[in-house]
Amino acid sequence: MNAKTAPLEASLATTRVGRQRFVILALIFVVTVLNYADRATMSIAGTGVVKDLGLDPIMLGMIFSAFAWAYALGQIPGGWLLDRFGARRVYGCSLLLWSLFTMLQGTVGWFGIVGSSAAMMLFGMRFMLGLVESPAFPANNRIVSCWFPTRERGTASALFNSAQYMAVVVFAPLMAWLTHTLGWEHVFLWMGALGLVATVFWFALYHEPRSYSRLSEEELEYIREGGGLVDLEVTRKSDKPKTDFKQVAQLFTNRTLWAVYLGQYCITALTYFFITWFPIYLIKGRGMTIMEAGWVAALPAVCGFSGGVLGGLVSDYLIRRGVHPSRARKTPFVIGMALAASLVSANFVDANWMVIALMALAFFGKGLAAVGWAVLSDTAPEGMVGLSGGVFNGIGNVAGIVTPLVIGYFVATTGSFNSALWFVAAHSLIGIFAYTVLAGRFERVMIRK
Repeated sequence: MNAKTAPLEASLATTRVGRQRFVILALIFVVTVLNYADRATMSIAGTGVVKDLGLDPIMLGMIFSAFAWAYALGQIPGGWLLDRFGARRVYGCSLLLWSLFTMLQGTVGWFGIVGSSAAMMLFGMRFMLGLVESPAFPANNRIVSCWFPTRERGTASALFNSAQYMAVVVFAPLMAWLTHTLGWEHVFLWMGALGLVATVFWFALYHEPRSYSRLSEEELEYIREGGGLVDLEVTRKSDKPKTDFKQVAQLFTNRTLWAVYLGQYCITALTYFFITWFPIYLIKGRGMTIMEAGWVAALPAVCGFSGGVLGGLVSDYLIRRGVHPSRARKTPFVIGMALAASLVSANFVDANWMVIALMALAFFGKGLAAVGWAVLSDTAPEGMVGLSGGVFNGIGNVAGIVTPLVIGYFVATTGSFNSALWFVAAHSLIGIFAYTVLAGRFERVMIRK
């Protein structure tokens, strides 16, 4: 098979062996859309919450960061739970609990409290939301590692990761309408209810590869021979993983893994700007109404989704053409982060359409660069896929603590978003440094016994 015929023959092979793995991918995509929509509820409802509960920008920044505090702290325990009990049970319970805590945020106004008391209650609920959501992305990574061969993982990872943009496209206008028409409380109540319905579908539809009755033997072998960890659950059930702290410590001493962690931190800083302060930036910094912000926020997200899918497709295409996975993953990341840095140019334009165009370009670049989960699927030690995902996402989501707080401080002290945009854009350059200078070749890390 030569380079010219490789993509065609790979496509024909995929057709022959079946496509049940893409059904599973569609399922985790839908669940991840709800995951990110529930995270973004406060950014859409935030102006109404501030007005009705008497909060200031610093309080709102603390509430935004509450999710990330717990989400980051819960990553390693969440990854351990995945390795111990499997994705089906852990992910399903996580979905159920985060839906309940989303609904509870809509009840804060019923208690008649305002100011710091209301802020503390919301902080607590957002903290719990982050804690119970923490297994979600390590679970996505574990599922993709089990269900997809290496040459398809970039696209699969890009699709579930791009669900964050689809969440904005689908739900930002809806949540803005709910806030405008019914009140901010209904954003949380309706989104939580959707999650409860999704929980039922999750337990009905998701199974591991070896126990999925509709998966053919041909497709199972196709995944296994391509590097998919289809036997991971069998190993888990027959040999319960034990925590060896010497082995776990190696996840923190490998230079390439640290480069991947730093890259994830930088791209997560961009993510948290977009899912927390971005709609408020449009309203307070650019004078838009809540309805305008809801619709306008969806436009750059379409570009982000397109960039995310393209990044995965390009990465996998390069691998099929014979390019080493390391170079194939680094190329879209570096180009994407360079484009994402363009958001700082919004400080130098006045017309809102130009601001939206720049943000759309930055969204597209951030999506293009979102190959970190594919990199982790390629590099994570085989026996610690869930735990590696927890470490990776835990370190990355420290940015979710820092970014909302820093932006809230800048807005409160300067009265503008100019410094905030410089702060966010700088992360793009640091991410490029991590992947080009710090990282070695992306290959599966072998843990020393």
